[in-house]
Amino acid sequence: MAKFCSLYSSSSGNCTYIGTSSGGILIDVGVSAKRTEDALRGIGVDPREIKAVFVTHEHTDHICGVRVFATRYSLPVYATEGTLDGMSYAGVFSKSKIDAYVIPQKGTEVGGIFVRPFKTPHDSIDSCGYTVITPDGKRLAVATDMGMVTDTVANALCGCDLVLLESNHDVRMLQNGPYPYPLKQRILSDTGHLNNESAARLASQLLDSGTTRFVLGHLSKENNIPGLAYETTKSAFSCMGAQESRDYLLDVAGDLNSPVIF
Repeated sequence: MAKFCSLYSSSSGNCTYIGTSSGGILIDVGVSAKRTEDALRGIGVDPREIKAVFVTHEHTDHICGVRVFATRYSLPVYATEGTLDGMSYAGVFSKSKIDAYVIPQKGTEVGGIFVRPFKTPHDSIDSCGYTVITPDGKRLAVATDMGMVTDTVANALCGCDLVLLESNHDVRMLQNGPYPYPLKQRILSDTGHLNNESAARLASQLLDSGTTRFVLGHLSKENNIPGLAYETTKSAFSCMGAQESRDYLLDVAGDLNSPVIF
């Protein structure tokens, strides 16, 4: 039996827990170590059960709690080589006894959980998402912070049982919102963030490939509304003739979500 929980998911901070009765991992620690500990305890997980931290990229909302959390629990940190370089430049490893490892493209196993990276198109040094296979064969994925859906991303997610998928913004809200023009262009670019419509199209492909549980994540607080993201993907599913509860389960990630157990 596996447990999945998006502890935090927004431009203010991101942290995802995946675990089994033998322990678990965190993907990103983008909030403080204290908030991460509190969130884990809130879902019945002792922070000492965490076996490793996997980092998607070096932006602050994904790494700001890594140094303290990993040091406190003597955890290895895995990421791509470019991300580790970016984290080093940001001071994550300075004055800290952290074991940092470049994750192999073929993946690595920690505590019986197998984790494999896949490249994502984002304006960072060397960003990635992760697919995770639990000891009982459940396959999950975390796919956020990407400006478009590449074949690499689609292939990595195909056939997963559960996917945390970025549905960052509504294009019209972003275009008409308060952000300065250069920031709007950055978000809308092929290395920015995935909008609701693009997320819905990818989710439809994944539903067709066998994915049944979807969690929409990394929503912008300024340029999106949880209900809008939810209805955009649900509408796409409805056009396929799929019915919620019968064919799929759909949730929107925020802070301190309830865990998914399967």
